[in-house]
Amino acid sequence: MIPIKSAKEIDKMRQACRAASEILDRVSELIRPGVTTKEVDEAAADMMHEAQVKSAFLGYRLGHRVFPGNICISLNDEIIHGIGSQRRIQYGDIVKLDIGVVKDGWIGDTAATVPVGMIEPRTEELLRVTQLALRRAIEAAQEGARIGDIGAAIEEEATRARFHVVREFVGHGVGRRLHEDPQVPNYGRPGTGARLKPGMTLAIEPMINAGSPAVRLLDDGWTACTVDRMPSAHYEHTVLITKNEPEILTCRGTAQLK
Repeated sequence: MIPIKSAKEIDKMRQACRAASEILDRVSELIRPGVTTKEVDEAAADMMHEAQVKSAFLGYRLGHRVFPGNICISLNDEIIHGIGSQRRIQYGDIVKLDIGVVKDGWIGDTAATVPVGMIEPRTEELLRVTQLALRRAIEAAQEGARIGDIGAAIEEEATRARFHVVREFVGHGVGRRLHEDPQVPNYGRPGTGARLKPGMTLAIEPMINAGSPAVRLLDDGWTACTVDRMPSAHYEHTVLITKNEPEILTCRGTAQLK
């Protein structure tokens, strides 16, 4: 059953999402050559403490695995769920920042890919196309549309540019829990899946690979990478379905959809 939020609950979601997007903006400004991903993770933890929110990721359990980071920070061929470490960010990297926070029991979830200096033209196109795919997906998230319309919009943009969507990981409903119904794949057929209704809040998050769509998991049990070591991009917004246009709850500053 897909949760429908009340007006009061939606206001709580707006506050959590605003905090998440503000932290994403601030963390993005720290991304530069020489900084370790652990330093970025620790800075994000300090920002969360300052904003009086908690990480939605730290301590997240998946079977016997427990996520050890405050945020997900993934470089280059790492798709999602990267863990902060002593690895130093380098010029030409692309850094995926995924921020999830809990405020008053409600979760805001957002992500962006940050280029470090000049990047390869094809990688730059990958970032542009992934942002465009997110925009098209949000435009498709209208009252009465279906989940398949969202995924189809993402897949169409990726395929047009000769990129491939990741199929093993998907977007999701979000609210009191980080992962609620429904699943929101980055592929699909128009007119299929659950019908969208006002009050639904969805984390829409295209993950698009420059090369093969195939994924491999690192030994840490969390970090997902491309099999062919080609770069991957990731953008995410938490979106509210309304009777009018969809509302981007995490839209703010440099984290907003361009």
